[in-house]
Amino acid sequence: MFLNLDSGLTAEKYFEMQEQMGQPIEEDKIPPDLEDFPDVVIDAIEIFNRLGDRAYPEIGYVGKDYTTLDLLTGIYKVQETDKDFLLEVIGWLDTRAIKKSAEQLKREYDKAKRKSSVKRN
Repeated sequence: MFLNLDSGLTAEKYFEMQEQMGQPIEEDKIPPDLEDFPDVVIDAIEIFNRLGDRAYPEIGYVGKDYTTLDLLTGIYKVQETDKDFLLEVIGWLDTRAIKKSAEQLKREYDKAKRKSSVKRN
């Protein structure tokens, strides 16, 4: 789902694209919508989005601040049996966000480096 979000491909766009190309719709290639996931995954995404960010100017995003996690799992009434999976999903989202931040920071650094080398020449 998140790879599809990055590319902008939704189920609706997939249907349009297949129709325009005259291709049949393949069930296994339809991008999932948020509603297609179990409640614990939706809760994990909501909680992840409400956790504070830890970011530093020269380093970028270094992950979520988990100090309010217990409070948020209580507010969302996450079942004790679902907490391990919820944490796994939040951890996956956090790792993905850290990686994207590092890649963005590297692109910006490389761009600045190229500009400075052009000015020197």
